[in-house]
This record gives sequence, C-alpha cells and structure tokens, in this order.
Amino acid sequence: MRNHRAAELAVQRARYEADRAERAFTNVDPDNRLVARSLESRGETKLAQLADAEAALATAQVTTAPAPEQNALRALAADLPRLRDSPTTSHRDRKRLLRSLIADITLLPAVDDDSVRIGVRWHTGATDELTALRHGPGRTPAGALELVRRYGATHTSEQLAERLNATGLLAGKGKPFTAGAVARVRDAYKIWAPRTVAIQDGEVSVKHTAAQLGIPASAVYNWLVKGQVSARRAPGGRWCIPGTPQRRRSTGTKSPSRSASSRPTSLPTGTPDRTRLTMTITADRVMTW
Repeated sequence: MRNHRAAELAVQRARYEADRAERAFTNVDPDNRLVARSLESRGETKLAQLADAEAALATAQVTTAPAPEQNALRALAADLPRLRDSPTTSHRDRKRLLRSLIADITLLPAVDDDSVRIGVRWHTGATDELTALRHGPGRTPAGALELVRRYGATHTSEQLAERLNATGLLAGKGKPFTAGAVARVRDAYKIWAPRTVAIQDGEVSVKHTAAQLGIPASAVYNWLVKGQVSARRAPGGRWCIPGTPQRRRSTGTKSPSRSASSRPTSLPTGTPDRTRLTMTITADRVMTW
C-alpha cells in the first residue's frame, strides 16, 4: 500500500515537470535557437523521467498483494486485540494498526467536568461514541470524594485508602488509592483527619515548643520542613517533636523577659537525623532537647 502510493506521487510529480518543460519550449522565441535547443533537451529528459515513473507505478500495481477474502478479514478483526497486546508488536506497529482502522477522533462536550465524550469515526464510515473518566491532577472521582468527606473525620488516611480500594474506586490518575493520595485529597478539599491523641510520652507539640522558646510557631514549622529538627508526623498530620524542653537558668542570675533580644537570631544547624538540639536563647538561658 505504501509503495503503491509512493509510485503514484512520483508519477504526478514527473508529469508536472514534463508539462512545465513543454510550456517553456512552446513559449520560447524560435529565432533564439540556442535557448530553444536547451529547452527541447530538457523536455525530452522530463518525458523520459515520466515514462520511468509510469513504468514503476505499473510494476507496483502488479506486485500489490490482492485484498484478503471476507472470512479472512473477519478472523483478523476478531484477533486484533491479541495482536495489539502481543509483546512482539512494537509501538510503531500499534499506531499503524489504529490508523488503518480509525479515520478520526473527535472530543465532544461532556455533561460534567469528571468525564469526556469521545467520538470515533471508522474507515468503514461507522461511528461510535465513548464516555471516559477525565484523569489528571484535581480530578478525584466524585464517588471517592464523597466517601472521603463522609468518613474523613472518623477514619485515618490508611483506613480510607483501604475502604476506597475495596469499593473499586481509583485515584485521579487511574491508580489505586494510597495513604499519601488520600492525604493529598484532604489537603485539596480541606477534609481534616480525626483528632486523636498524637503526642506520645517524651514528645512535645509545635505549639508547646514555640511557647517554651518564645518564638512564633511558624519558625518551628520552618525548621521542621527544612529537616533541621527531628520530628514524627502523626497519622492526622500533626508534628510530634521528641524530647521534653527543660529550662536551665544560670545560678544567681535573673532570667530576662521574652523580648526581641531574647529570641533566636539564627536557624538551628542540625541535620534531619539529629536527635538533640541545643539553642542559646540568651547568655544566661539555654533550652536543650
């Protein structure tokens, strides 16, 4: 089929060049014999190329394999899924297979934002319409979002992922739900996790840490995000910092008030795996974890 089409295009191009050379020879001034002789020679060359192209087209038409019988075509159509999914079929052959069957595809307006309508026109002239879910960021199915909202306040992200997968619902990209995927849905739609006792023995919260240090809680969150303070993330997303803050005061020295001069002037220099952090608040007050 491809060789046949290429031979037809070659004949069309050679015929155009031959016609162009003939028009140039017809319009030349007969008194200008040198130019006329040159154009005549050029026209003969183009005619020879046209004859060669027509001979190549005739050869391609003779060697083209005949169309298979109707029963063979039906058997091949029934075997197309296995042929496409075969590991020996390359991606290039799969694309050629689709092009030989489908004339064009049209995206149609959908009734909602979570689905898309696809119009398919086959080479036979038949048409079909398909409806598919629209996958991608922020495209959590409505059923999954409803379930997360219903049980979000009483179930952890791990429990919700198990429930969603048990019902056969998929995430926005068509994959099974995980605890992380459920957590991202919570963050996107402001669905809070159950308020459980996340703080264990030997741990302190961000609010308590900020109060003990006399600094804003945002500074502690900044350290946690950068990994400068070792901490644990509870199932509900709450930060739990190991160690109990203890205030040490110098003997015989009165502790100064919490003012701008008593706040830390630099970020801690620890690493993510550091379990102890020492920060000098003032010359006579030290906080150790």
